[in-house]
Amino acid sequence: MTAGQPLRADPDPQPRRHAPPALHPAVVPAYPPPESDSEESWVWSQIKAEARRDADAEPALASFLYATVLSHPSLDRSLAFHLANKLCSSTLLSTLLYDLFLASLAAHPTVRAAAVADLLAVRARDPACAGFSHCLLNYKGFLAVQAHRVAHVLWAQSRRALALALQSRVAEVFAVDIHPAAAIGKGVLLDHATGVVIGETAVVGDNVSILHHVTLGGTGKAVGDRHPKIGDGVLIGAGATILGNVLIGAGAKIGAGSVVLIDVPPKSTAVGNPARLIGGKKGDDMPPGESMDHTSFIQQWSDYTI
Repeated sequence: MTAGQPLRADPDPQPRRHAPPALHPAVVPAYPPPESDSEESWVWSQIKAEARRDADAEPALASFLYATVLSHPSLDRSLAFHLANKLCSSTLLSTLLYDLFLASLAAHPTVRAAAVADLLAVRARDPACAGFSHCLLNYKGFLAVQAHRVAHVLWAQSRRALALALQSRVAEVFAVDIHPAAAIGKGVLLDHATGVVIGETAVVGDNVSILHHVTLGGTGKAVGDRHPKIGDGVLIGAGATILGNVLIGAGAKIGAGSVVLIDVPPKSTAVGNPARLIGGKKGDDMPPGESMDHTSFIQQWSDYTI
């Protein structure tokens, strides 16, 4: 294998004959998964079923789907293979990356569980997501977060040069820049993802949804713990900027294009530049990070005009 050459799956010992979907329909399990199955095994069975269906329906994708999904016995091997091929370069070999990703996924069950939670989150929250396999193979926000989780493991192991090299490569390929020291929870959706920047001391909780061109950054003058802390279930709209060691409370909503420089209480909505609070939320409704409700606050905004 030459430097930077993508990994290749073993040749299919029994090449598939592709027929119209009506002749060989693929049975795709219903969503959500049954409680009797573990989430990881159920999601993996869903991904394989979708890949078989798509390979039958679109022969041009059959080789790709076999190499990335159908030739692998488990989700972690498929994910490691796909990330390695996406992120390899002439100096960062695909074989090295595959071993690195697979070792991290195998040694850290919480990393695998977070990947599954992210897949479930994307499928549930994004109406444009055509299936779990679509997310695994094509969603750069999902792939960037999974690569970050491995970089975060490397950072914790004091393998910081490699963690930073991986961060740089992810930024080049996916246009998502997450410092390897940043802590990212599970069930996270980076929707569209282009231009997302998350700084070194940032913390992102569980079940958070972040749209494109969001910055969780420093103020430019502070050192040490200097980046935002995002609570569980938060929704951050496109183009929002949150600067400094501020706390965005659980279940809060940050409107698109807002600039936030101070703490936002839980279950509150902040909009504008500089951001201002326009009301809170009562009761136990689904957090905005899960409901993806971007606009309900407008009904309570008395000076809203068209």
